[in-house]
Amino acid sequence: MPLVIPRLYAIIDRTQAGGRSPLEVADILLRSGIRLIQFRDKQASAGEFLASAARVAECVRAAEGVFIVNDRADIARAVGADGVHVGQEDLPVEAARHIVGPGKWVGCSSHTLEQMQTADLSSADYVACGPVFPTASKVNADPVVGLAGVRAARRLTRKPLVAIGGITVGNARAVLDAGADSVAVISGLISAPDIARRAEEFLKALVNLSLDL
Repeated sequence: MPLVIPRLYAIIDRTQAGGRSPLEVADILLRSGIRLIQFRDKQASAGEFLASAARVAECVRAAEGVFIVNDRADIARAVGADGVHVGQEDLPVEAARHIVGPGKWVGCSSHTLEQMQTADLSSADYVACGPVFPTASKVNADPVVGLAGVRAARRLTRKPLVAIGGITVGNARAVLDAGADSVAVISGLISAPDIARRAEEFLKALVNLSLDL
């Protein structure tokens, strides 16, 4: 059965969650109707990351959602995640795929057109581009690519395109109109005082459309 990438791709980052645990945030997102969740924690030890990822994976699995682990292909495999997302400084796509095993998904980030071209030639199941707008969710963020960057990325690949970086309820639809298939949101979603309401706002803005892959 093929996975489905919704228009809204939620990313849980413990440092952006306002003191709420990853499991608590995942539960809120899932009850709000979100079905694709990535978990990342750049500050946790491997053991802490594994423990948190295992709890979130179980929660997402129970809701019949899709769970992606950021960076760590080994942890993705250990917790039975649906896949892993790697950045430019992480394992190459093919190495990550070897670790997570057959039938799993591998996504990768790109920040330049050259990186997008490389990703397009890889076996990545989807490619992320960004940051589209200025973002506070990532330390030492790459230069902003803007909507023009999304349009350029769209011309370079037929793979599902996920846009990330500074995306809000107000600009999310414009990002899809520029060619993205999905928008990935971190602080614009999980830093909200009322995550459930913000999730509802995003889903309404994106008309809750999905792309079957």
